[in-house]
Amino acid sequence: MSEKTRYTDEELQEFKTIIEEKLEVARQQYEDVISTMNKRNSNDIDDTLPTYHALEEGSSVQSLEEQMQSAQRLQKFITGLQAALVRIENKTYGICRVTKKLIPKERLRAVPHATLSIEAKMAQGK
Repeated sequence: MSEKTRYTDEELQEFKTIIEEKLEVARQQYEDVISTMNKRNSNDIDDTLPTYHALEEGSSVQSLEEQMQSAQRLQKFITGLQAALVRIENKTYGICRVTKKLIPKERLRAVPHATLSIEAKMAQGK
């Protein structure tokens, strides 16, 4: 029996559902981070208690940097998930870019935007 070279349409549909759910959550998290950065939902006291502003300035800068990093990570994750949806449509989803073998389902369920098998990822790290 020959080795399976791609996932079936039913399996691809299962992965598509997983990815769409993760994409929805990631987009909401991204919007929340951006909203926080823009202080749209802010109930803080920055404008009402200027006495404490100087003490909190360093903390505010650090917090903003962390939020920017979080937004960048989420944007990268969203882009990866969107690319995975394209691969599903092209029926190339789940195929390792290096080994050209199927990435195990367990890995794809955990990291649905993965393009490398564990073996290829480990070899890349060396």
